[in-house]
Amino acid sequence: MMRGLEFFAALLTVSVGFGQQESAFFRIVSPANSEITGLQADGTLAWANAETAGVTCMVQRATTLTGPSNWVDYVQHAATNASVALRVFDPAPPLGMALIPAGSFQMGDSINGYNKYEKPTHTVYVSAFYLGKTEVTWAEWQVVRDWSTANGYGYDNVGSGKADNHPVHTVNWHDAVKWCNARSQKEGRPVCYYTDAALTQVYKTGQVAPYVKWTAAGYRLPTEAEWEKAARGGLSNKRFPWGDMITHSKANYYSTGDAAYFYDISPTQGYHPVYGKDPYPYTNPVGTFDANGYGLHDMAGNIVEWCWDRYDGYYYATSPSRNPHGPETGSFRVLRGGSWFQQDATYSRVVSRSTSYNPTYNGGVNNKYLGFRVVLSTGQQ
Repeated sequence: MMRGLEFFAALLTVSVGFGQQESAFFRIVSPANSEITGLQADGTLAWANAETAGVTCMVQRATTLTGPSNWVDYVQHAATNASVALRVFDPAPPLGMALIPAGSFQMGDSINGYNKYEKPTHTVYVSAFYLGKTEVTWAEWQVVRDWSTANGYGYDNVGSGKADNHPVHTVNWHDAVKWCNARSQKEGRPVCYYTDAALTQVYKTGQVAPYVKWTAAGYRLPTEAEWEKAARGGLSNKRFPWGDMITHSKANYYSTGDAAYFYDISPTQGYHPVYGKDPYPYTNPVGTFDANGYGLHDMAGNIVEWCWDRYDGYYYATSPSRNPHGPETGSFRVLRGGSWFQQDATYSRVVSRSTSYNPTYNGGVNNKYLGFRVVLSTGQQ
């Protein structure tokens, strides 16, 4: 039972989405008799806990103070110390990226038991990281690919896109990983992926299962845990990044009208009524739909996204509780997020683990729906 509710009415003007400005307020819902002590301009929230044993605090966020219903869960943090300083927001993140604060969340399906591989629910702590607000676009892909092919990189696929501001598609997992390294080198950042255990040979060509330098400040794919935490946008026990119901006004997915999917309340069936039209494929421009609580777009629908992890349907039963990087063995890689391509509402749920493919698979000639977004580490634990 929550014994205390600490409210802090300090104003923080933050950047969300594409150039919009809005106010942010934060409070602590906690059984630890917590007391907020400060909110800094860089987005660091400080609070004191009277109790620190087995107690979990929930940071909540609001954009207006007109009523209690405006408060939503933002990030969960264990009260293991009397004093806590947690960066809950970055007002000046790297271009096109959003800060996902450090903290724990409940990973897996706690609602309807659609897929046994989405269970059991389990607590996972994920360190802070930055995630692309949108999927990598066709324009972004081309700029980095062109630079990198002139600097020793080789890809299995050239990739494609409906337009410059649509997501890149028809890329396999190896392509996405190598592109992350290429973008890092192009921007003068250290790379994350290597072909040898000593981390001396940068992964640029071929098809290998690379070694990862997780502490490197370069670009990489999100882990499955990072992706799900980010997709939730801070919300707990919800099907989608915004809540429990889905319609075509929220995402670009394939609506079946199946009564079993009662949470799909779209008045239109089949492909998206705006974007599901020729020319093919039926992607939408990135950033079209409203962002979730962390400022991320299209975490449901549009393009299904490659993650780092190998796929194991039974991994959740043994998954470690702190920053897991997925199973150590296996050949297939995880895809998350659902897409426009005849993937019904179940695939767009934040917990969906219904899709995994061989890392050499690019979607084929007709299935133009495989893309990705990128992570940058913050160094914050």
